[in-house]
Amino acid sequence: MPSDRESVSLRPATAADAAVVAEIWFRGWQDGHLGHVPDELLEARTEESFWVRAAERVGDTTVAVVAGVVAGFVMVVGDEVEQVYVDAAHRGAGVAGVVLAEAERQVAANGFSEAWLAVVAGNVRARRFYERCGWGDRGGFEHLAAGGIVVPARRYVKRVGSGG
Repeated sequence: MPSDRESVSLRPATAADAAVVAEIWFRGWQDGHLGHVPDELLEARTEESFWVRAAERVGDTTVAVVAGVVAGFVMVVGDEVEQVYVDAAHRGAGVAGVVLAEAERQVAANGFSEAWLAVVAGNVRARRFYERCGWGDRGGFEHLAAGGIVVPARRYVKRVGSGG
């Protein structure tokens, strides 16, 4: 595990990264969502669905690499930080902070002064992390997931770029 941010490098994901991104995403999604989302979403989010989505989303994905191994990733589209995940073996070692800072940089580079992300309301660990990183909770909303499934979520925002 890295002891500081300098041991984490970032790069755009490639098709060869899709499998490891899918694995990190699937395991991390389960950690943060089980018990906090409707059963219909659990049924839609099969392990296979993460493999398909990871392959489709390579162009939106930046991976964090530690000692030659993909340790986490972030997906950004426009002003939204859509996915932030770190492999369980690398949690608590600074990787999440590095990928979140990269997401903020990308949103600013996309021309936006404010980034936003959705967090499942019951995912307290993630919510505390975002708050420690300067993100503000703007309140609850109904996030529409796969097939229009309504998921109770919180909208977090942060000023980025020169206004951040």
